[in-house]
Amino acid sequence: MSNAERSTQQAFSTVIPSSSNNTTSETPKKAHKKIVIPLQCSDDNMTQTCPAGYPKKLELDPDAPPPPTCPEYFQWIYEDLRPWQKDGITRDMVEAAKRTANFRLVISNGKAYVERYQNSWQTRDVFTLWGILQLLRRYPGRVPDLELMFDCVDWPVIAKRFHHSNNGAPPPLFRYCGDDRTWDIVFPDWSFWGWAEIQMKPWEFLSMDLEEGNKRMKFKEREPYAFWKGNPFVAPHRMDLLKCNVTDRQDWNARLYIQDWNKEAQQGFKQSDLASQCVDRYKIYIEGSAWSVSEKYILACDSVALIMKPLYYDFFSRSLMPLEHYWPVSMDDKCRSIKFAVEWGNNHMQKAQAIGKTASNFILEDLKMDYVYDYMLHLLTEYSKLLKFKPTISKNAVELCSETMACPAEGSEKKFMMQSLVKGPSDTAPCSMPPPYDPAALQGFLRKKTDAVKQVEKWEKDYWSNQTQQQ
Repeated sequence: MSNAERSTQQAFSTVIPSSSNNTTSETPKKAHKKIVIPLQCSDDNMTQTCPAGYPKKLELDPDAPPPPTCPEYFQWIYEDLRPWQKDGITRDMVEAAKRTANFRLVISNGKAYVERYQNSWQTRDVFTLWGILQLLRRYPGRVPDLELMFDCVDWPVIAKRFHHSNNGAPPPLFRYCGDDRTWDIVFPDWSFWGWAEIQMKPWEFLSMDLEEGNKRMKFKEREPYAFWKGNPFVAPHRMDLLKCNVTDRQDWNARLYIQDWNKEAQQGFKQSDLASQCVDRYKIYIEGSAWSVSEKYILACDSVALIMKPLYYDFFSRSLMPLEHYWPVSMDDKCRSIKFAVEWGNNHMQKAQAIGKTASNFILEDLKMDYVYDYMLHLLTEYSKLLKFKPTISKNAVELCSETMACPAEGSEKKFMMQSLVKGPSDTAPCSMPPPYDPAALQGFLRKKTDAVKQVEKWEKDYWSNQTQQQ
């Protein structure tokens, strides 16, 4: 055995669960061993290379129960890939997506190769790639060979109006959000592995903090107002929201605050602890220049999420139902809509609390990191099935692995990478994909969402009509 092989072998360790004493004469059953593989950082991190000895396939626990069915929002994978279901994806289509892409990702034989085209805002690309590398650590041998383009900018760009069925399928481009006017393929955003610039923890840890934060104050004891804190300068509709703040002349039942990120950075982000902000009965979600990562943090609080009619969606939010997971708020008449929502909730406390609890349970259970990784795996698997060409590693691509990213990293980047590091291969299979939406069922679901919003609009109209009559 060579020194390199011996070093790799020593880096592998196992965690063996304890078992009760066997009091029968039968041969004791061999305990299943879960493999834990630490990072293998060299003495000179700047010349770090990828280790060769990582497992090539999953070794599943034979005693593990069958995997659960994936949450319903996984069905949107089929819808996102529908434009290519008939004729597949050609190399020319992938190359056409390069126009705005930040990087090209190639997975070949379980390894990741990246060709960068332009830097992203902050470390979006860094932690997106880090998340994909953790997927490879979690499910070795399960991520198929593929080639894709990824755009880390907020706004979807593959417009449907330019890609009708009669002029060919659109370029397949991955990003964090989409809308009804585009064909962009949505993928979990970088913040699931941490947002280094604002000290936002990886989701695995932040979600636990939020769950604990929910327990600090009972719903009835929380402030009976709608809370929002953020940067209003990124979009006109956020600036318009500030008009709903309380004044000496008017109280719209909203308490709105401007987030000064420069000041927060100087103070160590002490006023940005999300777990301590679950103390209001209502929390407002309003999009910025596009979708906002704050959505999952707001919904995780078991306060009622007041969601202003969203234009964009991420990978899970299309399965949210008005009046079940959130209260829909008008974008055109924000102040009156917020005031009515709070009045309704304060007068129907149990129903309001049930909405907040349903949303929180959805986020904290169906959006666990186990499911985030499974969504990534199933999306990439279904995408790879559509490729009509063999993925190739370009001369400008470099191999990436957890060691080449985390070992030389510094500060918050290194901290969050180490926190979100997948410790070793999973010993359980990913969740099982549900079947595609039945067209009639999907239309029924969308109609139910529309009807719920219309119901709220009617209640609002009747409320304000009665207010006018009483004056």
